[in-house]
Order: sequence, then C-alpha cells, then structure tokens
Amino acid sequence: MLRTERLVLRPVRGDDHPALLAHWTLPDVRRFLFDGAPLSSAEVAETIKESNEDFAAHGYGIWLIEPGSGTDSGLSPGLSPGPGLVGTAGLRPLEESGLEIFYSLAPAAWGHGYATEAARAVVEYALGPLGLPEVLAEVDEGNAASVAVVKRLGMTPYAVVPGVLGPMTRYRSTAGTM
Repeated sequence: MLRTERLVLRPVRGDDHPALLAHWTLPDVRRFLFDGAPLSSAEVAETIKESNEDFAAHGYGIWLIEPGSGTDSGLSPGLSPGPGLVGTAGLRPLEESGLEIFYSLAPAAWGHGYATEAARAVVEYALGPLGLPEVLAEVDEGNAASVAVVKRLGMTPYAVVPGVLGPMTRYRSTAGTM
C-alpha cells in the first residue's frame, strides 16, 4: 500500500472487478490507456489476476487509487464508477525496455492533481524500495494531460515511437532524479 497526502494506493483485488470494469470502459478513460478499445469483463479479470501475480513475484502491479481517510477527494458524488474510486496507477513492462508507469483517473477526479500525486508515489516506490534503476512512461503526443504529468514528475523524453493513435513519446526517470 502506498500513501500520499490525499490518496491511498492499494493493490487491486478480485472484488474490485465491477469498479475497474466500469472505470476502464468509460470512453474518456480508455481513450489513451487502451487506445480507445473497450475491455471485456474477462480481460479485466485477467488483468487483476496478472497484477496479483506480479505483486507476489515482483512487488509491483496495479494499485487502485482511493481518497485518503479524512480527505476531501474532490470527486463529485455519483460520478465515480465505484465507491471512493479515484482511478488506477501501476507499473507494467514496456516491451523489453523496462517498466513503465501508467495511470487512469475517473473523469470526476480530473484537474485536482491526483494523477501527478499517484504517479509520483509509484515512481518513488519503484526507484526507492523496489530498487529499479529507472522508470519509463510512454505517452500519446495527443494526451496533453499525461504529457504535463510526466513533465511535472521530472521525466525526460528519450524516444518517439509510432502508436495506434499517432506518435508516442517515451520518457524516463532514473534513481536520484526525483
């Protein structure tokens, strides 16, 4: 479990399936995270299973982002897909290059700085306790919000690669730069 000033990030569990399915199938959420493709219930279940295996074997996976206790989450009532769900953040392999940070927020949570706060917690965990030499990010050039997040994290661009929705820029953060 990771904690920030306003958020709690906990590994996803099987009983998070309905909230994750609702969250990840929102068109605004899946637009860049899944290149607009809808996920099936079975794909969400498999992702949860793989995340649990990754946490057990490697110490990373997907965290569910929730408001911290005693904090005003800023979420509008009834707009989040699950009780207290702010979004998700995680680490996953980026081809053979290393691990990349990824995140998704419920639209009701946009504009509050939660993506930066959650992503920073994951990157600091990866570069600190997990002991990774670097963390990567791959961002669609059209995703201005995520470009701003990786820049606020101090990540530096190192490559541009083709993507389904157009060019994607790859960024990195190394131990000692956070």
